[in-house]
Amino acid sequence: MAEISLQDAIQQFLQKSRLKNGIQALCIEDVWEQLMGKTVAKYTDKIQIINSTLIISTTVAPLKNELLYQKEKIIERINESLGEKAITDVLVK
Repeated sequence: MAEISLQDAIQQFLQKSRLKNGIQALCIEDVWEQLMGKTVAKYTDKIQIINSTLIISTTVAPLKNELLYQKEKIIERINESLGEKAITDVLVK
C-alpha cells in the first residue's frame, strides 16, 4: 500500500465528497474583503457555490449591478485565490 500525506488524503476525500463546495465557499468568505474591498464585503449577505457557480447575495441594487459588470474579474480572482478553476459563473441575487 502506498503512503500518502495527510494533506493529499484530505484533498482526495474532498474531491469525492459533497463538502468541497461548502469548504470552498468558506475559503472565499475569508478572502472576500481582500479580493473585492471593504464596501463590497460589508454589503454582501451570503456566498455559496453550487455546481461551479458562485452565488452572491446582496440587497443593495447598485452593488448587484456592479458585481454583474465585474463577473469575469470576480471569476478570475476567486479561481486564482483557490488555486484551481473552481468557479465558471457568477450569479448575483
